[in-house]
This record gives sequence, C-alpha cells and structure tokens, in this order.
Amino acid sequence: MKKRVTLTFPRRYVQMPVTYRLAKDFNVAANIIRAQVAPNQIGKLVVELSGDIDALDAAIDWMRTQDINVSFASREISIDDELCVHCGLCTGVCPTEALTLDPETAMLVFTRSRCIVCEQCIPTCPTNAIVTSF
Repeated sequence: MKKRVTLTFPRRYVQMPVTYRLAKDFNVAANIIRAQVAPNQIGKLVVELSGDIDALDAAIDWMRTQDINVSFASREISIDDELCVHCGLCTGVCPTEALTLDPETAMLVFTRSRCIVCEQCIPTCPTNAIVTSF
C-alpha cells in the first residue's frame, strides 16, 4: 500500500534520520518527492510511503510520537483545457512523465495515475492552465 504524506519537523528534529528509521524499524520505503530542510529551521518533506498497511500505520504513529506533524496529501493536479495551449513546457519539468505530448496530435496528455503532485508544472505553465485542487 502507498500513502502520500507531508511531514513537518520541529527545529530540534531536522537532523533525525527519519527515512532510515522508517526503512530499518518499520520496513517502510519513503520516496522523497519534495524536501525543504535546513539547520535550525522547521523542516518539511513530501514523501510517498509504501509498505504493509500495518507497518505504515505503525510508522505514522511513531512519527507523531516524535512530534513530527503528519498530514495526508489529498490534492491533485488539474488542467483547464480551455486555457491550455499545448506548448509542452510542463512536460520538460514533470519527473514522472505524467505530462506528455501526443506525438501524432501534439496535444497534451495527462496521465493522472503517474502524477505525484510535485507541482513543478504549475509555475512552468505560461497560461496558468495547471492548478492543484483538493
């Protein structure tokens, strides 16, 4: 099972090896989608956790006992077809190739199941056709 979560760390825990502990203690893999971590500042990680459902629940419970705020990602990317001009700029920054151009029609194709909601495409879109929704 997979769960996408945002982890917010208090300053005192920024240097804690959380992803190591998740793998070692709970057999949970953590795919880091986005990270904002610096010494003496609040840290934030967006990760996709994968593993057995019981192990995921135990890992999330453990993180909460460590004063790590865990929130579940419920956002997704949406594209306004009326605003999109199919320029393809967003395809160049999409790390999972969820955004591609159809080679025959040159139209933008969005494969939602591949999207990790990293939001790198949003500032790239010149017409503001790409947004996140809940």
